[in-house]
Amino acid sequence: MSTTTTAARLATELTAAGAWDERFGSLWLDDAALDVRRMAEVMLGGGARFVTLTAQCEEGSDAVRMSYHWDLDGQLLTVATRTRDGRIPSIHPLCPAADWIEREVQEGFKVEFEGHPYQPLLLRDGDPLGVNLRSEEDE
Repeated sequence: MSTTTTAARLATELTAAGAWDERFGSLWLDDAALDVRRMAEVMLGGGARFVTLTAQCEEGSDAVRMSYHWDLDGQLLTVATRTRDGRIPSIHPLCPAADWIEREVQEGFKVEFEGHPYQPLLLRDGDPLGVNLRSEEDE
């Protein structure tokens, strides 16, 4: 099966819209209500490899935009969603490669990854979570 055909099948399995949007050299799906654990199962089952996760504060919202980047035979696939009440399920139990980046995002954006116990990564004992959410005036 070709990469394009596999990517199309994965998109259909992931969202009702079921179509990728090509942007910035990647194919994108954006679904605020996405089940990220199911997304990980579908992507891994389709032969995709987890690359990384990027987080971005959404202006005018308490939500953090979470973009999961996957490689499918050289094609970058990005699946974006949002946190709810500062939380999102962890994909670490399904995809051990997500361990480091989930901890980094937790420290930087104060996102709680449900099902992944927090272990300090970069912060020193006593440093508060959410360093990327504070402005220089807060320091």
